[in-house]
Amino acid sequence: MWFLFTLTFLLMFGAFAVDMPRVFSAHDELQNAADAAALAGASALSTGTSVPNWSAAAAAAAAAVTLNTSDGKQLSTGTVMTGYWNLAASPASILAPSSVTLPAPAGQLPEPAVQVTIKRDASDNGGLVTLLLGALVGTPATAESATAVAVITPPASVPAGGLFPVVMDQCVFDQYWNSNTNQPEIDPSTNQAYEFEIGNGQQYGSSCEAGDWTSFTTVSNNVPTIRNLIANGNPTALSIGDNIYIEPGVKTTIYSSVPTGVTVVMPVAAQVSSKSYVPIVAFAAFHIDGSYGGSSKYIQGHFVGGYTMPTQGSGVGTSSYGSYSAPRLAF
Repeated sequence: MWFLFTLTFLLMFGAFAVDMPRVFSAHDELQNAADAAALAGASALSTGTSVPNWSAAAAAAAAAVTLNTSDGKQLSTGTVMTGYWNLAASPASILAPSSVTLPAPAGQLPEPAVQVTIKRDASDNGGLVTLLLGALVGTPATAESATAVAVITPPASVPAGGLFPVVMDQCVFDQYWNSNTNQPEIDPSTNQAYEFEIGNGQQYGSSCEAGDWTSFTTVSNNVPTIRNLIANGNPTALSIGDNIYIEPGVKTTIYSSVPTGVTVVMPVAAQVSSKSYVPIVAFAAFHIDGSYGGSSKYIQGHFVGGYTMPTQGSGVGTSSYGSYSAPRLAF
C-alpha cells in the first residue's frame, strides 16, 4: 500500500531526473547553434562594397544554422534579424538600419549586429523536444528556443603586432572619409577611393599633413627600429587615449621595407605636425599601393571600408574608420 501511495511521486521525480537534463542539453545545443550562426553572420557584415553588408550577413547566418543539431534533430531554420544593436533600449534590441542616423554622436557609434533565434516547436526544426517520462505527468514534449546577438565594433585597443608604425592625421578623414556611409570618399575621376600620400610633409589643405612615422611608445628615430616595427607591429597593446611618439624624417632606405598591396591598421591622432607624443583617437584601415624612397620618401594608398582585423581588439571605439575587431557575442 505504501508503495502504491508513493508511486506517483516516484514517477514524477523520475521524470524530473531523466527529462530535465535532456531539456537542458537540447537548449544548450540550440544556444550553441544560435551563437555560431550569429557570429557567422556578423563576420559577413564587413564584406562587399557596402558596410554593413546586411544581405550577406543574413545569408551567412541562415546557412550556419543548418550546420547544427539539437537532441539529434537536424536544424533547418532560424529567425535572422540584421541591424544596429541598441543597448539604450530596455531590453536591448535590434534597430532597423533605416532608423539609425549616421554619423552618430561621439561615443555613441551604433554596433552593426546580427540576431539569430532558433526554436524547437511543433512546426520547426524537428518538432518539440520529446520527454522520455514526461507523458506520465501530462507533458510528453516541450518547446525550446535560444537567441544570440553578435556585433562588429571598431577596436578600442589593438593587441601587440596589430598596428603599422605610421600615425594618421585625423584631418585627412574630413576630406577622404564619408562618415554618413562609413566608407571612403570616391574619386569621380577613377570611381575608386581617393589615393593620397603619407610622409615627406605632404599636405592636404592648409595645415593637414596626412601622416608620419611613429615608434609607438618609445623615442627611437633610426632605421633598424622602424624596420622592426614594420615587420612586427606594435610591441605592446595600444588603446584609444594612449600616447605614441611621432618620428618625422625617417631615412629613405626604410621605404624599401614597406610592404605593398596589403591592408594595414594605423593609429589616428588629432595632429601629426609636431615631433612629440600625441594621443590615439581611433584606428584606421589603409591599403598600401606603393612605397617610394629616394627624394620622394612617401607611402601611397587609400582608405578601406569594412576591414576586419586579424587580431582581436577589445572594447568599443568611437569611430571605425574602416577598421573592425573580429565579431563578438553581445547577447
